Amino acid sequence: MRYVVSACLLGVRCRYDGGTNLREPLLELVRQGKAIPVCPEQLGGLPTPRVPAEIEGGDARAVWEGRASVRNAAGEDVTSFFLRGAEETLRLARAFGAQAAILKERSPSCGVREVYDGTFQRRRVPGMGIAAYFLAQNGIEVLSDEEFLANGSSEGA
Repeated sequence: MRYVVSACLLGVRCRYDGGTNLREPLLELVRQGKAIPVCPEQLGGLPTPRVPAEIEGGDARAVWEGRASVRNAAGEDVTSFFLRGAEETLRLARAFGAQAAILKERSPSCGVREVYDGTFQRRRVPGMGIAAYFLAQNGIEVLSDEEFLANGSSEGA
């Protein structure tokens, strides 16, 4: 199986604060040629570091339907960057022949099972990030880093 993987999980300093979320076991997928890094937020044109953002007024589906938005902590609407980044992530996944994505849980782009609630109070709610939702809607299996590593999924990679 081939994967796109949230770049921050591979040690790329692309988190909103310029840091990483390195998960060493995922590097082996890259070494084997089975995965490539993607950062939907950078692909969408956002800088690193950047003001943190959360989905406000709904879920990822509502954002795609124009009924919710992605705003940063400064109150700026950054929805268009997140939508563009999701589209570019899908483009790379297809170009690489990826069937699945391993994404950073709770990210407004990459969250698979949970995201933050839009209040910047670190409250989690069930839901997907913008890119995760878009990938799933377009036939790419999405897995959070947490579930992939907890299930020992690397043996079947």
